[in-house]
Amino acid sequence: MDGNSLQENLLPEVSLPSGKTETVPSKNRRAGRPRKGTAARRRGELLELPHDAEGRLTFERAFWREAPGAILAGVDEAGRGCLAGPVVAGAVSIDAEVLEMLASGELAPVNDSKQLTPKKRDELFEIMTHRPEIRWAVGMASAAEIDRINILRATHLAMRRAVVGLPVLPARALVDGLPVKGLPVPHDAIVKGDARSLLIACASIVAKVTRDRLCVSMDAQYPGYGFAAHKAYGTKAHLKALKALGPCSEHRRSFAPVLQVLADDTLPGLL
Repeated sequence: MDGNSLQENLLPEVSLPSGKTETVPSKNRRAGRPRKGTAARRRGELLELPHDAEGRLTFERAFWREAPGAILAGVDEAGRGCLAGPVVAGAVSIDAEVLEMLASGELAPVNDSKQLTPKKRDELFEIMTHRPEIRWAVGMASAAEIDRINILRATHLAMRRAVVGLPVLPARALVDGLPVKGLPVPHDAIVKGDARSLLIACASIVAKVTRDRLCVSMDAQYPGYGFAAHKAYGTKAHLKALKALGPCSEHRRSFAPVLQVLADDTLPGLL
């Protein structure tokens, strides 16, 4: 992994060729609010999902049929809806022959990171980050950057940093969800990609484990908020601590629950 991708300044956006997508952009949807009924079906959220790693190679195999030997990466993020800390993106690329082998071997349990136990995520993270055949990188956008440029642009920035941080720039990327502005390579945006693409699922695990470990470090630096337990999501325990202690420097001041606390001048000063 190229650690420089975690520290670089804001990067300029680049013009990209149009990527094929399978998404329908939503309008002004609040983070964490579930979609219901026909709207969910229209956006592809009730898709029948594959049950194993082999079934999650459809998009990868389609790419390699058209571009044999080319490098393909999966990209995903973690922490977009959290109230504190950075948004983290992971990028993973694996050559076709190696991916086919690992899909029925060590990476067989890989799935959307949210569907795995913390123990299983950690096990898979260790495999992916220690096998030399697997190229991976992490990119982040800080809470300050999120507040400055908004969470959507910050998420795209973290994804760009992750892709740029890969040892070899891929020819194309598979991205979970909606199209991403500023990626340095063409990409395909895939609805529920972390459950339908093995490379995206690998990237989701890298992003999730990295961010969870950062939250453990935040918990030690800012005791009392419970970051290690709730990972900075807006749980009742987090909101209670936020009201009692006031926000710390890692809280995202552009997010409504934090703004509400900042507006209350009877609360403690900032940490």
